[in-house]
Amino acid sequence: MTSDKNRRLFLGCFIGLAATSFGFAVRGAVLGDWEAQFGLTEEQKGIINGVGVYPFAISIILFSLIVDRIGYGTAMVFAFVGHIVSTVLTIFAPNFLTLYLATFLYALSNGVVESVINPVVATIYKDNKTKWLNVLHAGWPGGLVLGGLLSILVTTMGDSVGASLPGKIWQWQMAILLLPILVYGFLLRGVRFPTQERVEAGVSFDDMLKEFGWGSAYIVSFLIVMGVSQVLTVLNIQPVDWRVALGIAILPAALFGIKVRGAFGRPMFVFILLLMFLLATTELGTDGWIQDIMGSVLQNKTMGTWFIVYTSAIMFVLRFFAGPIVHRISPLGLLAASSALAVVGLIWLGNAGTGAGVLFLAATLYGVGKTFFWPTTLGVVSEQYPRGGALLLNAVTGVGMIAVGTLGGPYIGTIQDADFNQIVEEQSPEVHQTVAARKSGLFSTYEYIDKTKFDSLDEQQREQLAALERTTKQHALAKIAVLPAIMFVCYVGLIAYFRTKGGYKAEVLTGHAAEDEKFTGGTVGPGEG
Repeated sequence: MTSDKNRRLFLGCFIGLAATSFGFAVRGAVLGDWEAQFGLTEEQKGIINGVGVYPFAISIILFSLIVDRIGYGTAMVFAFVGHIVSTVLTIFAPNFLTLYLATFLYALSNGVVESVINPVVATIYKDNKTKWLNVLHAGWPGGLVLGGLLSILVTTMGDSVGASLPGKIWQWQMAILLLPILVYGFLLRGVRFPTQERVEAGVSFDDMLKEFGWGSAYIVSFLIVMGVSQVLTVLNIQPVDWRVALGIAILPAALFGIKVRGAFGRPMFVFILLLMFLLATTELGTDGWIQDIMGSVLQNKTMGTWFIVYTSAIMFVLRFFAGPIVHRISPLGLLAASSALAVVGLIWLGNAGTGAGVLFLAATLYGVGKTFFWPTTLGVVSEQYPRGGALLLNAVTGVGMIAVGTLGGPYIGTIQDADFNQIVEEQSPEVHQTVAARKSGLFSTYEYIDKTKFDSLDEQQREQLAALERTTKQHALAKIAVLPAIMFVCYVGLIAYFRTKGGYKAEVLTGHAAEDEKFTGGTVGPGEG
């Protein structure tokens, strides 16, 4: 494939990824409007955030099993149509259920996009995977930045035009999702996709499945059950307890184990999948909430959107410089350093008060910390397990997305509901008796503050509750910091593990040797001996 065709293919993949994050940015910007129009609780808002990511995992993993057979072009057509239909459904959604279903479809289409672009870029730039996967994944924050800015622009124009604008402002904000969708559809029309590295090297489909193994299948099965549980919650049906889900997941994992003749999979890969629970919640779970939280803390919805734009701009710029950084400190060293920065940034954000300047300083640390998490993890998996092909590479993203969608995102909302309820009960017990309610959530039956009951309160009481809610929302960010703290310890452990093996080196199926200095993972970091 010529360099010109590679560039067009890479650009189409880049903008396809940007289209996925456009939806993420715009949903965050209109979440408050949906709350007002459809009377959503904080957990329901968390569910909307969650369904925007977890179906992604279902499609990315399923399509990873078949994408080499049906063709990358066919998969991208499916994604394109799904994106268009989802956007139209969202714009004209009459209720919460329609919003949920439309967001579900958008996330499915997002997964198909990434099931294609990760193996494609890892194949056309197989001599420098971590660098180019970081550059590719600059498309994610790039889409967040552009989507956020356009959302702010639409809001500003809508406020100035006023009642003469047909429909609601949030519907016009959602319409901007069509822009990147149409662009990537045009760029990838008629493009010839390359043969994936695993296929080119002659590694069989069954061998790819054995690299994945029943250990990985168990994790994926559990998360899919939790995804079904979330759908049951939305339909007001008793959800599946997470402990029951652990048991249900045994059956599909056992069947997969029979298929792969008892192969557990690569142990370090299974460990990386578990780490994705923490990584995805730290990055995407927080990103899904930070607009709403900061908009509430600063009492300015547009300022909340500026936070996601600002931290995403940091990510967009820094990801282009991942190559030199990785060569200097190794992929695992970069992940450990990023975790440490994220811990400090989140604790600071959760305790920085309401000064915009200090909050943006704290957000800078968080933004730098989360920058390299996702693409560097993809680079590690692609370099260590090329025999796993598209399946292992995309399963990492899939597990991260479904984990934050079914567990991480909703749980951040549950934390806010529980903390808000607790502080109101402690400081205003008489008001608490008026506004408290109980509901069956994803994790348990719990008590929360029902905002539909605020009309029975006087203005002073409503202002007091609003101030208490702002405090609990902000403190939720500091609680999330425990996740990157655990990640830091785990990455240091992996660095020590590779040190016992002589340092981090990449496995190569085709092309030059892993020790070649051009190969991103081929150099030994200072902490690896």
